[in-house]
Amino acid sequence: MSIRLIAGLGNPGRKYERDRHNVGFWLAARLAEHHRVELRLEPRYHALIARLSSQHGESWLVLPQTYMNLSGRAVGTLARFYKIAPEEILALHDELDFPPGAAKLKLGGGVAGHNGLKDIAANVGSQGFWRMRIGIGHPGDKDLVADYVLSPPAPDERRAIDEALERCMAVFPLVEAGQMEAAMLKLHTKVKDS
Repeated sequence: MSIRLIAGLGNPGRKYERDRHNVGFWLAARLAEHHRVELRLEPRYHALIARLSSQHGESWLVLPQTYMNLSGRAVGTLARFYKIAPEEILALHDELDFPPGAAKLKLGGGVAGHNGLKDIAANVGSQGFWRMRIGIGHPGDKDLVADYVLSPPAPDERRAIDEALERCMAVFPLVEAGQMEAAMLKLHTKVKDS
């Protein structure tokens, strides 16, 4: 089964564009650039949307414009309209539990307090969708998380995140081909620093 809907998660607007919480948007923007497509605002879906074409078929690239906590509105509306199953959806999002530079792909699982994932699960009626989890690190205290995710990473962290985004981009041909196991293996096999 191939991915038919890729949702980059983040908060819209200039104020948030450099925040850690927006790494899903950063990766989605790279995907749009790679495919040479323009993300256009579709008010009925509350999202910026582009259609991606590859030799394996077409998929929708979606950046919800409803703020992180309501990300599922756009994803759910599109999924229902195009009859896209949860396992054909890939969410690109920030991951507190991974250090900057880490990136992993997985199917289903809990939402670990991530409100964007929680809202997608509620709107598609399942937690059984794919996630590309991009590490942003943790501030060390749960009370500091809200301010932490809504602030830009330090330059060295940003470099590590950018490297992780490049590795994510490198596995997208496999994702587009529906070869999710191969994509996971390639993404999770990080070359260790010597």
